[in-house]
Amino acid sequence: MPYRTIEVSPIAGALGAEISGVDLTQPLGNETFSEIHQAFLEHLVVFFRDQKLSPSQLADFARRFGRLDPHHVLKGMDGHPEILEIVRERTDTKIFAPGWHADVTWQERPVLGAVLYGLEVPDIGGDTLFSNQYLAYETLSPGMKRFLDGLKAVHGTAKVYGDQADDYTYVNNLVTDRKKAASYENVHPVVRTHPETGRKALFLNDHYVLRFEDMTAEESAPLLNYLWQHAIRSEFTCRFRWRNGSIALWDNRCLLHTPIDDYFGKRRHLWRITIAGDRPI
Repeated sequence: MPYRTIEVSPIAGALGAEISGVDLTQPLGNETFSEIHQAFLEHLVVFFRDQKLSPSQLADFARRFGRLDPHHVLKGMDGHPEILEIVRERTDTKIFAPGWHADVTWQERPVLGAVLYGLEVPDIGGDTLFSNQYLAYETLSPGMKRFLDGLKAVHGTAKVYGDQADDYTYVNNLVTDRKKAASYENVHPVVRTHPETGRKALFLNDHYVLRFEDMTAEESAPLLNYLWQHAIRSEFTCRFRWRNGSIALWDNRCLLHTPIDDYFGKRRHLWRITIAGDRPI
């Protein structure tokens, strides 16, 4: 679609676009926000450059897309609990949330999307990859689509906050005990229909999916492993290179993302806000 108030430049064939011509420190007019929202739905993940936002300004931008989602088991920033600070110090050996995933799909209502703001990022390294899950579904065979359309999966926190937590994330900022944090589960369709676009997307990720409903983990593993590899085929992806002042806004309902751990000995500091979503159908 043509845009009147912003410039939208796709960065890859599958998804992703940079938006320019907008200062997010200023209140957004309705037409400008409508165009940003349309680009967000069209490209699944959109990026802004050279922004200098306070915590309140970042939260105000995120609220235009919906109610902000609490972080539940993680502690937010002092004075701004809606913002999760993600910091990797130069001496840290692990990164936050490594591997391909969608955010907090273990919740009854997984988040609509997320806003990630880079305050201090390496000159080289620390890129983020995104993968289009509309394409992941649409490129499956007709038989596989028919099989998956009626299937549900159990999403839970047992891996990310349980015995394998040290492999997935920092647990120092848990606001509840580790045993409780690892106990959450919800069941969602394997293929969800996007509530705004009406398109079908594969809705699985390695962090939180434990098994298919009414199946054991062992029975589920072969098909899950195939789908996880299929979902991140290179032709479904885009890659974003961060600079200080960059913002990524992504649609958690129809893509996966992963950080790249290639900035050893460098500091990285970001703020993340998540936007409340609905129950997948």
